[in-house]
Amino acid sequence: MLVGKLSCIVIKVRKEGILLNKTNHSFENEGVLNPAAMQVGNTVHLFYRAVHKGNYSTVGYCLLDGPMNVIMRDTLPLISGESPFESKGVEDPRTVYIDGTYYLTYTAYDGVNALGALITSKDLKTFERKGIIVPLITYHQLSQFARENGKIPDEYFHFHPKVEPHDPREPEYVWNKDLILFPRKINGQFAIMHRIKPDIQIEFIDEIENLTPAFWEDHCRNLSDHIMMRPEMPHEASYIGGGCPPIETQEGWLIIYHGVLTSGTGNEYTACAALFELDNPQKEISRLPYPLFKPEHEWERVGEVNNVCFPTGTSLFDDTLYIYYGAADERIATASVSLSGLIKELLSYA
Repeated sequence: MLVGKLSCIVIKVRKEGILLNKTNHSFENEGVLNPAAMQVGNTVHLFYRAVHKGNYSTVGYCLLDGPMNVIMRDTLPLISGESPFESKGVEDPRTVYIDGTYYLTYTAYDGVNALGALITSKDLKTFERKGIIVPLITYHQLSQFARENGKIPDEYFHFHPKVEPHDPREPEYVWNKDLILFPRKINGQFAIMHRIKPDIQIEFIDEIENLTPAFWEDHCRNLSDHIMMRPEMPHEASYIGGGCPPIETQEGWLIIYHGVLTSGTGNEYTACAALFELDNPQKEISRLPYPLFKPEHEWERVGEVNNVCFPTGTSLFDDTLYIYYGAADERIATASVSLSGLIKELLSYA
């Protein structure tokens, strides 16, 4: 493990170093990154994105004793793509535990479309696929909705992705990534974050099965009503996206997300932090005016994608919050911070 120095702007964040590197196993010989984390007592289950050469992703698995001691790591993928929407792989998992069920969300990628999907489990050993649960809406349809009611910000049409060559008869759907559930129901409903660039949106639903095409059409027609966060700070000026599942504290929901700033040298992805009301997580209490942490070390600045810190999972031991993140889209690293100190810092900007 590489050990970094203390990185301090105002709140002290310690870069603990690289936790997992790619291996010679064929399913993860190009990179490992962006892990989901599920803490059960003193152990942490990590479900990480494993990339095979040619940019095909599966989900690998390892088990930690404590926040950083790897005691077991699978040599084969735990979850692989099965549906046509997953023909290029499954990416960037996140996981939460609600009322006896584990919910593992991820991005299904087919080379053209990147869409949020869901798997559930009772034991983290057997998994039931629920498929794509975000809207299948094309940019053409979204532009029609915008003309009809004007409730879609103009900047949403600046982010049409560049996709691989494909049959032009195949639909290109609005990319909808960073699908993350809150770890408990709020006012009896599931709360779901997702991201259509450049903002983070939120939905409330009684049952996952109610995420029907009609539900999503209404959502997309009234997109402005569902915005949870918009880019505000200089380091997130280009766009933002979900990171780790929300963390419940007495003062509010702590959201660790990612911000992107585009410059002449490319994109820089930083880990960011904000606080939201417990009963109404669409209402922001405060956010840090600076990155929680950013690419500093060579293993964060140089890789498959340079200058990336992409947080996706956490564990909590005493007052220390460990944040697992993809570093330069090639390796998994860990940073740590005092939870109480971070909340105090956030409240100073409320």
